Amino acid sequence: MPSVAIVTDSVADLPPHVAEELGITVVPLVVRFGTDVYRDGLDLNPDQFYRKLKTSKILPVTSVPSPATFADVYDKLAEKNEIVVISLTSKLSGTYQVALQSIGLMKKQCRVEVVDSQWAVMAQGFITIAAAKAAQAGASLDEVLDVAHHTIHRVDMRAAFDSLEYLQRGGRIGKAQAFLGSLLKVNPVIGMKDGEVYPYARERSRAKAIDHLYNFAASFINVEGLAVEYATDFDEANRLVGRLHSKYPEVPIYLSRASPVIGTHTGPGLIVVSAFGNKQAGA
Repeated sequence: MPSVAIVTDSVADLPPHVAEELGITVVPLVVRFGTDVYRDGLDLNPDQFYRKLKTSKILPVTSVPSPATFADVYDKLAEKNEIVVISLTSKLSGTYQVALQSIGLMKKQCRVEVVDSQWAVMAQGFITIAAAKAAQAGASLDEVLDVAHHTIHRVDMRAAFDSLEYLQRGGRIGKAQAFLGSLLKVNPVIGMKDGEVYPYARERSRAKAIDHLYNFAASFINVEGLAVEYATDFDEANRLVGRLHSKYPEVPIYLSRASPVIGTHTGPGLIVVSAFGNKQAGA
């Protein structure tokens, strides 16, 4: 029986050492500053990107990987493997469709299945990690698919921002549009529902927004993993990791960096908590 290779895209924000340890192939999306084109996380790392975001007169845009990029990845993995691809939500990107269509461009033959995670950032990352662990344990492709689809319903995330202007400008704001136009200085907290951006709270201070993220994570039981992601403020993210570790001392907590593609749509003030577990009733 062939082994199962796991592929995801760079929006999953997997820490590089995690992808390497679990044998996950990460396909980069694309960031463009005018005519300058960068592969997410490869040609432009987060430090370089956020510096450029602050200084460039040209606002960045993002685009999906080319079909040839996915097909090349599939062909490299096809010889000894079947392939499961965990894509970011199809409601926010065409990446899922490109990953699907690219199967037809393969020069080699093997079974490839593409899963719409319905998530992004480390919520998507946790689905990918669960699939990769199942594959490493010897699961069949159909068993890996079952794990991925089951995990989709056990992950969730919340993100706090300084401003929603980047989400609005990039057209990814979804139902959080309701937060715009407030006369108050607020710190918006968003999540996702059914694959789209969804508004959850408007906090009066950054500290209260961080408390919201902590309380969100603390509402889970049977927790298998937590992740804190940040754009530019490592210290703030690390303090939140410490708080969560005190609450869940036995749970793996990943500290991850928001990729340039995510940063294009969220700006430098982003901090995210993703959780993999069961939410308590009424929480």
